[in-house]
Amino acid sequence: MSSKPTRFRRNDFDVSNNVNVTDSASVADAVESIFLDRYPHAGVDVMRNAMQYIDQLYRGENPDFAPCDTGYHDLQHTMDVTLATARLMDGYDRIQKDGKALGVELFTFGILMALFHDSGYLRKRGIEDDRNGAEFTLVHVSRSAELVKEYMSNLGMGAMADIASRLVHFTGYEVPVERIEVPSSAYRAIANIVASADILGQMSDRCYLEKCHDRLYSEFVLGGIATKRDEHGNEQILFASPRDLVIKTPSFYLGAKRRMDETLGSAYHYAEKHFSGENLYIEAVENNIQFAQYVVENNADIGMLQRTPPKTPGSDLAPEESDIRKQHVEDRRHRTGDRRKNPPQRYPELLERRKSPEDRRRA
Repeated sequence: MSSKPTRFRRNDFDVSNNVNVTDSASVADAVESIFLDRYPHAGVDVMRNAMQYIDQLYRGENPDFAPCDTGYHDLQHTMDVTLATARLMDGYDRIQKDGKALGVELFTFGILMALFHDSGYLRKRGIEDDRNGAEFTLVHVSRSAELVKEYMSNLGMGAMADIASRLVHFTGYEVPVERIEVPSSAYRAIANIVASADILGQMSDRCYLEKCHDRLYSEFVLGGIATKRDEHGNEQILFASPRDLVIKTPSFYLGAKRRMDETLGSAYHYAEKHFSGENLYIEAVENNIQFAQYVVENNADIGMLQRTPPKTPGSDLAPEESDIRKQHVEDRRHRTGDRRKNPPQRYPELLERRKSPEDRRRA
């Protein structure tokens, strides 16, 4: 597969800069291409129909569900995760021997699980219209499990539907992974892959830090996870503001990386087989984390976060903190000049740091 992007990466494109991840049709084409490269005589109708179904769900074109209103967990996030899942499964298949590749059914199973993994944020029309999808944060995986089970059961995939409803919990924290019943090593590989793709897809987003500030913090507040109660009932603040969330992003990555290595079997390494030796996902994630560290070292100046996240179903309806950040950006440009006019020299310390041979993944 092609490796490094050949031009400046666009905000609405994936880590390879080849797929528009705000457009489900473009992602469907990319996923089908990967699938047919491995299984050239397989049918793609199940995956194609599921992609269309999810697109309609998030857009509010399904009579049973209101349109997505979670700006961070939007349609683009689902497309990012689905594309990453296909690539990781491709990498997994490339290292298997003696007929141990996933095969058509399990590959399709992995794509369906990725497509539905965050569907639990969607609100039921006529029942939950007065709520925000982010309010379901603590139970969204269980809600996703119900939806994927129902969808797959309607396709006649009864046994696999039950398995999917269990394994989708690998992407969340409602059920400890060690308590999830996994029927085989192949299913465990898929669960590890989808959960890893969930981390890689969001953290490799070119606008990841901006989205954390503008969109994710408000979801945390609505979902009740910006604070918690200690054993004495006293409220503890975990994230005090959008700025505080950005400040704590590097430490979050250390935990996410540990989870990928220790709990999810280092499945992210399969990307290296797909990308012919490189791991564009880890590179993009660590560029984001490195820049977050640089922002923190510069008094956590939010004005340094100057990218504009694209709008997709979900983010177009969600409340944002972007106006606050835009004011910080304008204030910074007034103080230091517009870095867009001379980007190569604007952050010399960061450029030097990126040349360092230190492997931050071992931190």
